[in-house]
Amino acid sequence: MEIKIAPLKVKRKNFVHNPKVEKGTKVDHQVLKIEMGDELTRIDFMYRNPYDYSGWIQISGNSFIRVAGSQIKLGLVKAVNIPIAPTKHFFKRKGDYLAYTLYFPALPKGTQKIDIIEREASGGTWFNFYGVSMQTVWNDVVIVNN
Repeated sequence: MEIKIAPLKVKRKNFVHNPKVEKGTKVDHQVLKIEMGDELTRIDFMYRNPYDYSGWIQISGNSFIRVAGSQIKLGLVKAVNIPIAPTKHFFKRKGDYLAYTLYFPALPKGTQKIDIIEREASGGTWFNFYGVSMQTVWNDVVIVNN
């Protein structure tokens, strides 16, 4: 009896943990990890509610990433554990945390820094991060069955 083994796909992924951010709009908001895959870029965040009474969070469906210094925008593909505006997540008290993930198209290979932009506008409380370092801290090989 012959046993057939399905061919394996090998996908390379690079991870950046706690990347350096040159400029951010929120002290209570952190980029925890960036995962750069062949097809998507995954960015994990942590937000701490700084408001004494309630507070809420949402993300614009028009959010994007770009290579720092570029005008080419890679638009939001998917948001996990954070509502897309106009829907909001309401906090119960000050200091509550919300971990969430945003997915974007894959970044060009060799990208050194990116900007993560919810909305470029003066004023407002948009979640923007500029000059986020893409220095790889951890490489991993993921094997996927067909």
